[in-house]
Amino acid sequence: MITSLRWWMIGLVTLGTILNYLARSTLSVAAPTLKAELHITTQQYSWVVMAFQASYTVMQSVSGAVLDALGTRVGFMIFAVGWALANALHAFAGGWAGLAFFRGLLGASEAAAIPAGAKVVAEWFPAKERSLATSGFQMGTSIGNMIAPPLVTFCILLWGWRSAFVVTGAISLLWAMLWWVAYRRPQDHPALSPQERDLIAQDEPLVDATQPAPSRMALLRERAFWAIAVPRFLAEPAWQTFNFFIPLYLVTVWKLDLKTVAIWAWLPFLAADLGSLAAGMLPNALMRRGVGLVPSRKVTMAVGALLMAGPACMGLAHSAQMAIALFCVGGFAHQMLSGALITLCSDVFPRQTVGTATGMIGSAGWIGGILFTFIIGQSADSFGYGPLFAAFGVLDLLGCVVLWKMLRG
Repeated sequence: MITSLRWWMIGLVTLGTILNYLARSTLSVAAPTLKAELHITTQQYSWVVMAFQASYTVMQSVSGAVLDALGTRVGFMIFAVGWALANALHAFAGGWAGLAFFRGLLGASEAAAIPAGAKVVAEWFPAKERSLATSGFQMGTSIGNMIAPPLVTFCILLWGWRSAFVVTGAISLLWAMLWWVAYRRPQDHPALSPQERDLIAQDEPLVDATQPAPSRMALLRERAFWAIAVPRFLAEPAWQTFNFFIPLYLVTVWKLDLKTVAIWAWLPFLAADLGSLAAGMLPNALMRRGVGLVPSRKVTMAVGALLMAGPACMGLAHSAQMAIALFCVGGFAHQMLSGALITLCSDVFPRQTVGTATGMIGSAGWIGGILFTFIIGQSADSFGYGPLFAAFGVLDLLGCVVLWKMLRG
């Protein structure tokens, strides 16, 4: 028997999430080099990013359904092998069109990460621990982004940009094998103690797990679905901009070289880790003081939305260091509010359909991200990044209002 096995399981998911985001962030760190060597414009780069976003958006709903149908162990392993190979194939690209094709393959396979994490949380954790468990695997998104600048820069400087994609893809492939060996559901895991099995069973779901799982159309008719999906739609543009454009922004606006970007670009994602941790701790602290389960998530979302005023002031930055500081505020704020929204999926939907619901809500978020990336590609070179960043604060406040108005409890 392994003590606190549920936390080992979420640690395994966190490691997978780290490598998922390391793979997707390889492109953003390599973007200045790729633009120079492959003669890619900012608009063409935005099409490459949008290829990832489009396939990711479609496949989030599909991947969630696959995870519910095949089970988390088999489903997540298939997707992990897919993203490892797709990422390595970027090394064969000869221009922006090739990058866009391989980027689309990567997006299609990486889309399973968040639905899989939410499903593991629903399978392995009682309701009172879900926010902390969600913050655990969500921290992996930031750690992956933190690792990317130094690792990818090292590969580029030593072996060239193509090697960066091969190295990050190979690491993900190793994790896929580890996942297959180590992960089981609680009822199937031989190392789970009877005491911990009873603890997991002491769930207090907001839904009746004995009822049949609602269909996709039924989910679309639920008020709770839209109460979470609309804020995700409004919040996701900020996080995707941080993921795909921070290095390019620092090079374009502040004329930093690749080595300097590697020194600074990981800091917003360290702050995002702290935001993920806050998303897990604040609801628990509120519940200990008598605040209900859903209201505790709402308050967490509201705090994060208010803090998004930081990156909204990016146009006022007078140095690269100040811009990084504002990105840090934004990383913290976004992961705080995002953690609350992802945890709500585990709270308000039946366990057997958490993957599907999370994937569909994730698709709504990524539609918002695609639209914003399109706007960046069309306007950043002409009008700068300041007005685009200013929109973040407004969008997240609108999302907060929608959540409070639409979600009961």
